[in-house]
Amino acid sequence: MSLWFPSVPFLRLCAAQSATAKSQFVGKSFVKFSVQNCSSVGSHKLVLKVKEMLEKDYYSLPTGKYGRDDEELILWFLKDRRFSVDEAISKLTKAIKWRQEFGVSEITEESVRRVAATGKSYVHDSFDVNGRPVLIVVPSKHIPEMFEQIEDERLCVFLLEKAISRLPEGKEEILGIFDLRGFGLKNSDLKFLTFLFDVLYYYYPRRLGQVLFVDAPFVFQPIWQLAKPLVKSYASLVRFCSADDVRKEYFTESTLPASFRR
Repeated sequence: MSLWFPSVPFLRLCAAQSATAKSQFVGKSFVKFSVQNCSSVGSHKLVLKVKEMLEKDYYSLPTGKYGRDDEELILWFLKDRRFSVDEAISKLTKAIKWRQEFGVSEITEESVRRVAATGKSYVHDSFDVNGRPVLIVVPSKHIPEMFEQIEDERLCVFLLEKAISRLPEGKEEILGIFDLRGFGLKNSDLKFLTFLFDVLYYYYPRRLGQVLFVDAPFVFQPIWQLAKPLVKSYASLVRFCSADDVRKEYFTESTLPASFRR
């Protein structure tokens, strides 16, 4: 589970609410106050504050789901920025603009069907043992020259959206699996890998809970050393493991992806 440390404004808001709550009585009993209540009430006030500021300063941005008035989206970016209003607004406005420019809402299953048919990336039908949607990437099936990069990028975004839409109640993160069996130099694509992690960092923050690099061959190691500085904090989410680890630790017999069955 990832942790966040509240910002100074958020702590001040909590302290003020705590003082108010402690001074109130219900009959002869003090009103109970908890960190959970503080977090819920305080974060909602910050969401409303961000919402008002966006309406005032960024009124040209779209509204509705994934728009400037989407309270769930606002809360998500506040969490990512440790409840710093200014930082959340800066990152959120960039994300909303990117969704517009990239045309995220216009990407359909039909529009990515040709690239998806390669089988190089897909959302697994079942969750892992932690109840997370699973996005599987098979780099050995990726040939950089086969498609225009924009087509690969659109498939990437489509699958991220699909995985996130499948999040069960109470779950916030997805599992990413890079099945590196059979990977060779002809499959290396540092530019696309950078795009993937940039998208995750800037536009889908905190959505990727863990990344598994499965059975990485020796030839992948220098590529990872080049990519590691570019993927920022997501490098800490990466675990190098074996296919056997995937079978034993992340799935049951009935939910195991077909490509990992013996």
